Amino acid sequence: MRTTRFAALTVTAVFALAACGGGDDSGSAASSPSVSAESSVGAHNAQDVSFAQGMIPHHQQAIEMAELADGRAASAQVKDLAARVEKAQGPEITTMTGWLKAWDEKVPESMPGMDHSGMDGMAGMMDSADMGKLKKASGKDFDSMFLTMMVEHHEGAVEMATTEKAKGEDKAATAMAGDIVTAQNAEISEMKKLLGEN
Repeated sequence: MRTTRFAALTVTAVFALAACGGGDDSGSAASSPSVSAESSVGAHNAQDVSFAQGMIPHHQQAIEMAELADGRAASAQVKDLAARVEKAQGPEITTMTGWLKAWDEKVPESMPGMDHSGMDGMAGMMDSADMGKLKKASGKDFDSMFLTMMVEHHEGAVEMATTEKAKGEDKAATAMAGDIVTAQNAEISEMKKLLGEN
């Protein structure tokens, strides 16, 4: 009985040592940060590129809208929401710009007050007439218009991010898409409550 146990332990030890040895051989490449970094840069598809190239101008317009709240909005809740939109979406633009540069893809140009109406088929984008009305509004009129437009804008972003989650390949891009869906759906609910729709 004792001999059998000893034999079993010896076999187990041999397998364990073999496993450790094998791990060291294969781990030499895996433990190298440059190898994992290179593979993650290459692991993207056309959907990832499309997502970043579309979401950058989409976010830029949301920030442009949010910046209008300061000095125009009557509601402190609207001002707070606008500040959160700026805080969240600015860094995401920087991150997505970095991806496009790493992938050697075109980065959308950023110009203050640029006309985004040429973004055909991009969900939730406001045209120049909508933006003009928002800039002229103030007080409660601004609050109502801002919330209505931003709900539509957020719904468009959620639609784009949902497509990225389903079809994207880059892990960082699909993770950001998931964060956008979660955060913006929560803000949509908040804005609808402020509008009295919920």
